[in-house]
Amino acid sequence: MHFEVLVEDQSGAIIVEHVLQKVGKNFKKDFSYQIHPYKGAGALPKGLTPSTDARKRILLDRLPEILRGYGRSLGDEAAVIVVVDNDNRDCKQFKNELLLCLKRCDPAPKTVFCLAIEELEAWLLGDLEAVTAAYPRARRHILQKYEPDALCGTWELLADAVCPERASGLKRKGYAAVGARKREWAEAIAPLIDLDRHQSPSLRYFVRKVLEFC
Repeated sequence: MHFEVLVEDQSGAIIVEHVLQKVGKNFKKDFSYQIHPYKGAGALPKGLTPSTDARKRILLDRLPEILRGYGRSLGDEAAVIVVVDNDNRDCKQFKNELLLCLKRCDPAPKTVFCLAIEELEAWLLGDLEAVTAAYPRARRHILQKYEPDALCGTWELLADAVCPERASGLKRKGYAAVGARKREWAEAIAPLIDLDRHQSPSLRYFVRKVLEFC
């Protein structure tokens, strides 16, 4: 089975890459994927007609035409996986909007939408042993407060636990500094994740759907 995986940013792509590598170890052959990182999630366009320049690479804005293209080009042994942060959206409503977008494709590619609850950093925090292995000096009292996939300001909690400057200091430095830290966390923690002990429901859903396709 081949997967075309759409992810909203580079740090998310790193996390998904390591998860798929771990899943792929269960298969000796016929398992492949290509990950496409975008430069932000954005929002589904009104009328499902993209309104921004394709070169800006905003995932949800381009999603209707991306899915239509895959519907024309992918065969039966391939599927699309869209991984996007739920953020503060109503989960059920957001999922329905995504499914409507897919329904309007003719033909529609095999597709599954995986919402990271609340953000993809939840897939790092879902294995606290991996976090503390990557960051032995992490503030464990902060990590111990975390509930898997909680709506709690996920990346900020991780920053407060592992960064000297904490979330407040990162925010003062600006968006680029936050993005750099997120990539650093992904590169340090994701290789250490153990899927068998992982506690994030949204990551476990992602893994289950990949296995169902296979």
